[in-house]
Amino acid sequence: MIIKNIEAKIRLATFLAGGSFVAAVIISVTALAYASRQAADARKSIYILAGNVPVQATQTDMELNRPAEYRADIDLFHSLFFSLTPDDKYIEYRLKKAMYLVDESGVRQYNNLKENGYFNSILSSSSVLTLTTDSISLDIQRNYFRYYGKLKIDRRSSTVVRSLITEGYLKDIPRSDNNPHGVLICNWKTLENKDLQDVPKNTL
Repeated sequence: MIIKNIEAKIRLATFLAGGSFVAAVIISVTALAYASRQAADARKSIYILAGNVPVQATQTDMELNRPAEYRADIDLFHSLFFSLTPDDKYIEYRLKKAMYLVDESGVRQYNNLKENGYFNSILSSSSVLTLTTDSISLDIQRNYFRYYGKLKIDRRSSTVVRSLITEGYLKDIPRSDNNPHGVLICNWKTLENKDLQDVPKNTL
């Protein structure tokens, strides 16, 4: 009888020890998860001093803003590349800024246009090119985009409107002064660049 009581007490003590250990593990994991969440939330909050009074400002989740940043970057690049005036220094300035936003595929397109006399034709015809964005389609899963726009070419003799469609891929890179969105356009190419209308001007 005494032996049975001792065995029962041992089993009870073992059960209590095991239960206490499991409970301690659960409490520790829960506390760690809670602390990690609190730390993450704290990193999303910054404080701005208004006089001597700290005012809390909540940081927006970067992932929520990323599609908007992608579109802004794509729009900026296309505007820099295509919206030009008959000024060689201005063209050089705009295209230099555009090259910070694109990989070697953009450099290839620039070199091809230059070799074909595209930029010289802008200067010789005193053309003013204005690009208007219609829409930008994004596939976030593939980091793919397709750009739709209208390019207005205002010449001395006529006004031409072209349909412009391009595509490419997006790569996240560190932000910099020259690339504030931290996005690099890769494998960029033009799918369509055709005249929609050509309206002659009255030169009399």
